[in-house]
Amino acid sequence: MQPIRLEAHDLTAEILPQAGGLVKSLAWRHAGRDHALLYPADHAPRADSTADRHGLWPLVPFANRAFGARLLHGGERLALPVNDATDGSTMHGFGWQAAWQVVEHGADHVLLRHAYDRADPYAYVAEFDVTLLPGAARFSLAVSNLGQRALPFGIGLHPWFPRSEHTRLAATARGALRFGPRYRATGTGPVMPADDHAAGRLLPPETAVSYLDWDGVAVLSEIAPGLALTIRASATLRHPVLWTPAGAPFVCFEPQSHAIGAPSEPVVAAATPLALLQPGETLSGWMTLEPTATIENDRP
Repeated sequence: MQPIRLEAHDLTAEILPQAGGLVKSLAWRHAGRDHALLYPADHAPRADSTADRHGLWPLVPFANRAFGARLLHGGERLALPVNDATDGSTMHGFGWQAAWQVVEHGADHVLLRHAYDRADPYAYVAEFDVTLLPGAARFSLAVSNLGQRALPFGIGLHPWFPRSEHTRLAATARGALRFGPRYRATGTGPVMPADDHAAGRLLPPETAVSYLDWDGVAVLSEIAPGLALTIRASATLRHPVLWTPAGAPFVCFEPQSHAIGAPSEPVVAAATPLALLQPGETLSGWMTLEPTATIENDRP
């Protein structure tokens, strides 16, 4: 499986369309060195429920989990295909387990397309665009309802970033989910002090937070010595997940259109509902990653 390579504006990216549109790597050339902006995917991911693929990938037609493999729509409980056998849920939608087709490809840009027409209950087409710009990489995702009825849709982007014991996060959100077992929400509330990064602080050794109403700008500093990364997202991707397991050399900050469990959990859907798309309607969003050298002379 050979990746598509993009190279422009001191940025390089490798994309695997056949592996869920996976952005395998993203690097920035600065001061004569290549700096990894994503924690790399060092193997081709399997098309199963294993979601530890690293890199960056699109989430469609919803992000994170539909618990019980169900979609709540009005008074209906619509069954979804199970793709996480560990708890019988549907995780991250279907795009990450699909082969995406290359629609356009240039030195600084690739446009991928994924169509899903199983009608169980979803039928949709999604487009994922990766563009290298001066000073930033931009990732855009759109999904259009191809079905015969209105349905709730969501989107998200799942980047994995390098981290060290010095990595700090600055990000401001209005609230967060309250979790029960296995990230299933029991309610919502203000951001807890341990999860509040509004003033900028070191990442804890282990964390899992589903934020509500983020302001759309986050900064990860010291992802490597002297390297910071600014994350910006569209107004449609303002409910990010922050996650890192204990001892991991990476951190995930995932801009999403809704919080964890919104497809299946009434308490989450009330706070961050999915977008109800009529047949032919589209939901779209974007994220940019902007690298900055915080120490001009790189450390040896």
